[in-house]
Amino acid sequence: MDKPYYAVIFTSTRKDGNHDYMAMAQFMEKLAKEQPGYLGIESARETIGITVSYWESLEAIAAWKQNAEHLVAQKRGIREWYKDYTVRICLVEREYSWSD
Repeated sequence: MDKPYYAVIFTSTRKDGNHDYMAMAQFMEKLAKEQPGYLGIESARETIGITVSYWESLEAIAAWKQNAEHLVAQKRGIREWYKDYTVRICLVEREYSWSD
């Protein structure tokens, strides 16, 4: 990815039950990939869930937050799926990695 770019870090704790959660999460990932400015996503879940999505600009992030279907998922998340969540938006200026 060209730098700099933005990372949206979404951390959450889910409620018990979570009816339809995985189907919605998969749909949101598919929908995000279609948005202008989308660069990628990484996700993990144990006790807490962490999803990091990558974007070209703050404008692209704002447009995704206001996407009609994403707004529906946000409301359901508050009402049905999450005990709590935090969103952090970060500018990525540098990155490095290693792989065997």
